Amino acid sequence: MAITSCQINWDNVLEFTKIAQHKGDDPMLWAIQLSSNLNSAGVSLPSPQLATLLVSHICWDNNVPVAWKFLEKALVFNIVPPILVLALLSKSIIPERHSQPAAFRLYMELLKRHAFTLISQLKWPNSHMIINSVDKVLQLSELFGVPAGEPGILVVEFIFSIAWQLLDAALDDEGLLELAPKKKFGWIFKPENMDIDGQGNYNEKRTTHQERLKSVNTVMAIELFGQFLQNKATFGMLHLARRNMPAHWRDFIEHVQLLIVNSSALRNSKVMTPELLVQLISATRKVMSRECKTSYLQEFQEILACDPLASSAGLCHGTSRSAIWLPLDLVLEDAMDASQVNATSAIEIVTGSVKALQAMSGSTWYDCFLGLWMAALRLVQRERDPIEGPVPHLVTRLSMLLSIATLVIVNLIKEEEIALTAEAEVHNEKHSKERVPGKRRRDLVTCLQKLGDFKTLLTPPESVIPAANQAAAKAMMFIATINAGNAYSDCASIKDTSIKCSGNLHHLIIEACIARKLLDTSVYFWPGYVNGLTDQISHNVPVQVPGWSSFMKGGQLTPVVINALVSSPASSFAELDKIFEIAVQGSDDDKTTAATILCGASLNCGWNVQEHTVYFITRLLCLPVPADYSGTDSHLIRYAPMLNVLLVGIATVDCVQIFSLHGLVPQLAGALMPICEVFGSCVPNVSWTSATGEEISAHAVFSNAFALLLMLWRFNHPPLEHGVGEVPPVGTQLTPEYLLQVRNSQLVCNENVYWDQNRRRLAADANSSLSEPIFVDTFPKLKVWYRQHLACIASPLSGLVHGTPVHQIVNDLLTMMFKKIINNGNQTMTSAISGSTASSEIGKETGSRPMLAGWDILEAVPFVVDAALTACAHGRLSPRELCTGLKDLADFLPASLASIVSYFSAEVSRGVWKPVFMNGVDWPSPAANLANVEEQIKKILAATGVDVPSLVAGGSSPATLPLPLAAFVSLTITYKLDKDSQRFLNLAGPALESLAAGCPWPCMPIVASLWTQKAKRWSDFLIFSASRTVFLHDNGAVIQLLKSCFTAALGLKSSLTSSSGGVGPLLGHGFESQSHGELSPVAPGILYLRSYRSIRDIIFMREEIISLLMQSVKDIVCNGFRRERIAKLKKAKNGMKYGQVSLATVMTKVKLAASLAATLAWFGGIQLVQSLIKETLPSWFISVHRSQHEDDAGGAVAMLGGYALAHFALLCGALAWGVDTSSSASKRRPKILGYHMEFLASALDGKISLGCDPATWRAYVSGFSSLMVGCTPNWLSELDVQVLKRISKGLMHWNEELALSLLAAGGVGTMGAAAELIGQSSL
Repeated sequence: MAITSCQINWDNVLEFTKIAQHKGDDPMLWAIQLSSNLNSAGVSLPSPQLATLLVSHICWDNNVPVAWKFLEKALVFNIVPPILVLALLSKSIIPERHSQPAAFRLYMELLKRHAFTLISQLKWPNSHMIINSVDKVLQLSELFGVPAGEPGILVVEFIFSIAWQLLDAALDDEGLLELAPKKKFGWIFKPENMDIDGQGNYNEKRTTHQERLKSVNTVMAIELFGQFLQNKATFGMLHLARRNMPAHWRDFIEHVQLLIVNSSALRNSKVMTPELLVQLISATRKVMSRECKTSYLQEFQEILACDPLASSAGLCHGTSRSAIWLPLDLVLEDAMDASQVNATSAIEIVTGSVKALQAMSGSTWYDCFLGLWMAALRLVQRERDPIEGPVPHLVTRLSMLLSIATLVIVNLIKEEEIALTAEAEVHNEKHSKERVPGKRRRDLVTCLQKLGDFKTLLTPPESVIPAANQAAAKAMMFIATINAGNAYSDCASIKDTSIKCSGNLHHLIIEACIARKLLDTSVYFWPGYVNGLTDQISHNVPVQVPGWSSFMKGGQLTPVVINALVSSPASSFAELDKIFEIAVQGSDDDKTTAATILCGASLNCGWNVQEHTVYFITRLLCLPVPADYSGTDSHLIRYAPMLNVLLVGIATVDCVQIFSLHGLVPQLAGALMPICEVFGSCVPNVSWTSATGEEISAHAVFSNAFALLLMLWRFNHPPLEHGVGEVPPVGTQLTPEYLLQVRNSQLVCNENVYWDQNRRRLAADANSSLSEPIFVDTFPKLKVWYRQHLACIASPLSGLVHGTPVHQIVNDLLTMMFKKIINNGNQTMTSAISGSTASSEIGKETGSRPMLAGWDILEAVPFVVDAALTACAHGRLSPRELCTGLKDLADFLPASLASIVSYFSAEVSRGVWKPVFMNGVDWPSPAANLANVEEQIKKILAATGVDVPSLVAGGSSPATLPLPLAAFVSLTITYKLDKDSQRFLNLAGPALESLAAGCPWPCMPIVASLWTQKAKRWSDFLIFSASRTVFLHDNGAVIQLLKSCFTAALGLKSSLTSSSGGVGPLLGHGFESQSHGELSPVAPGILYLRSYRSIRDIIFMREEIISLLMQSVKDIVCNGFRRERIAKLKKAKNGMKYGQVSLATVMTKVKLAASLAATLAWFGGIQLVQSLIKETLPSWFISVHRSQHEDDAGGAVAMLGGYALAHFALLCGALAWGVDTSSSASKRRPKILGYHMEFLASALDGKISLGCDPATWRAYVSGFSSLMVGCTPNWLSELDVQVLKRISKGLMHWNEELALSLLAAGGVGTMGAAAELIGQSSL
């Protein structure tokens, strides 16, 4: 049985060493003999026990030169572990370096010989014992908070601690350590109660020689510290410490900087200089300087690192490097689509997009802010004069520019400053609440100064000129030191005619930033900001008109003041808060007045306070029960006049979009449901009189609330809308349940998003209204209607039982709707319509309307419409009578439009109704302008190359529509286009469009033709809506539209170096009408953004987008590198220099193509993105592609295609999940990304056979890995460690630097593997 080390008598080993030392034996012979004896005894070498024994022998009873020689030979013959010996010596000697300068000098000599080779010797026979021993000696796990569980991690912590000890020792020697803000570790101080007196040649007396030695030691410690930074292997270890111990690294760097600035010993060194030390600690240093295997790969990586925003001028047109911000234009324009509101605030969406693009491009925040402002300005300029119709207008676009974009920047700046403040508190060990300004705020100031140079983009639309002038005048008056204060803001116009100034959108942006405390009034003194002559301004305060200032000073709400407050926006939260108090505590008239004011200019153009306005309106819609209320009915009844004012005031498309932009849709839905529940249960004999004398019924309040509620989700879409596989259609998550789920989740604000002011505001809003979670089950009447709605869509109508209350209501409603038929004595007709025998009581009620609650009517409406439609189909009702009856029903209860829409949508999709001829006799005819509509549609789609099916057949047969659609369109054209009808047309219009779009071609153009005859000023909107349906019926047309988007954005129809392409060709100028009233071709990007939500089979776009991306790369390369230039490029000695301009331009366009593809895929929803990353991309790489055999550009197409896919995939994920953990979607990232990384690892392991071009695969893996390391390193820490190690192993054959970077960024879990990789490369 072998003798283990625990059975060795170590006292005998020590005695053997002392005897050899006393006899003067050769240290080499001693080491050989000792090694032989230990081996014979079965001791595993190197021995930790022997290391402890020898160091203890030296420190300090035997601190003589020969003992050090013995220790040196033990290290050379590997009978003691060097890492443990150095750890033991550092613990013992560094604190005693002043009393033992010679020992400190010898210790540093041993460090020079052995510390730099530790990295290449990470495989120890008894590694577990050595790790535990070193960790125990230096307390590394405790000091750094990272368990030293494997050799690689131990070596990283050891090198980091030794370098830091040398640094602090040098600082302490010069008395500089006291200047350090943190003296975190106590390793350089002398232990207490130790009286050391060396012996022999090392007698420690404070002589001149000893002092000189200590000075030399200080310089040597600094130089040795510099060697740790210079040596490739030890610097690699320190690089790993920087990546995985950021807090300790910051303290470490502060100590280094203290040395650089103050150390005289550093300046006395002949080896190390302050300048060199600055270079050595630079964050840009590469860990591995070994030259990697080169090819196109390395060259393209250099191009990928180009500055992302060389010039701001290229932001609008052309594919310059600034085109990286093109997704922002798409995101902002997409938010203007009125077909669906969003449960997530635009602030959150845009913030995430900006952060994703900033991470992907590596650009400065100056560039980010400039890109955001210019995208928002283009959004406004794109629709200076938008077409008329139920679509968002300039009001919404200005809100995006002046409110949402500003709040996005508030979020981004707040995020940085909260982090800096928290860091400062921890660093200074005090809790200061003072804000620490960050670089982002400074970049914003610089950006806004630059923004003023873009005069064309800043030109205000005509309706905004007065506000812009007012903003400019405010700055002028401030400079002129006129003490106008709030008095000026209350002036409808400046009476002083000597003031001559003109403002633009820049002035409004500045005011929006000042209002959010991003800037202060010093900006008024920027050169050129004020363009008037301030010395000509009169020093008299202009004459006031009653307004906000007088109101805040206690003025009464007279009619004049009310008009002023309605027509001019509030300027502060305090003004709105006072209005809110009046609404809560005032009289009934005061309540309606306050509601009117809140829904006026403060909502529509109060950009500086808009987030507060929507908050107060939402709170007023769900006021809590008063403490003194004792009634049996709901307390909401007493607020009916005020509620009705609010409901009417926010019912416009623009106002709904404003609530959507600010993320208030879930809370608004939660506030509307109780109103619907209460007022829908009231009979119409309950009424109120408004301040204007108008009578308000319960039906009116219910209908207004219900119509607004239904605008918040896509209730009207036909049941054919379904997804394929795991990917649902875009937007179908907007159901009442989902909205309430989001609303309930906002009751609790996650501490992780403390910096997100928008989320905290939403949480505060939710808690200040209804602080308890609510569900659809909370509202029984709404729940019954909702279930009936779903049942109506799912299956044919059934369930009407004779003799039940519902059956009686059906009879009553039919009698009311068709009373003329009954009055003419046609009882048979009435019976046929109702499907039952009319009672004698029905005839008696024909002159009056039934007194029924709204919910009871809605429950009966589907049966009523079904009976009427059936009678019309069988000729018992004429089309005119049918439409008149439906209009009477809708007039009686406007909310019944919802059930009518629900029924017609379901019936059209079932296809059981025969089509009817739109002949102008029975039904209205579109013939008068159908041909014109066809021509207009062709013009709109001209830029896409999509073929438009003919609308007018060769014969003379009239157009046809399914009966439910014909009835619904006939009903809608009976409405007047006035203010009262507008809010119900806003509900019926999108439903009609969706209904017609779901029918076969050319139903939607026929509907557009009919409505164009009714409302000519809506003709542009209607014809454009009809043109979109081309893409809903033909996937080939969608593919052609996507091609047009790529062609337009990349400028592929022109030369590579021309200024074409970019945002301009992609999004154009919106809907441009020519002078003679016809629409111009619409840019393909606009067509796609207004169509993709209605594409039912969204899943097919995954493969198509990838296919178009790869084809675009090929087109870019073919246009960029002509064959003759490619030949020259191959022959050139330095191909990079020869083709640098062309290659850079090509790479810019490739990245633009990838960004466009990623954005379009992201619009398809997070499920589409996840399916694409998890399934589609792996399938693409496995498949064989014919195009890969057609690469005539020397492999450039394949290589660039791989990088394009890498950029595309990572940007898809960044947009969908966010680059950090602030988004709720980020919780899905580790799982989906883990699937993709497992695929990469398996393919690199050779477990999966690939069909794609090897160059494409190599470029993709390298590009995707490098982008993750450089752009989203925190993602790597979420992934499986073993998978990352496998990928790194595969990358080693191509790029060692990247392989190491991947492991280094993978967190503590991969730090040991990264250290081993550095060790292997150092051999």
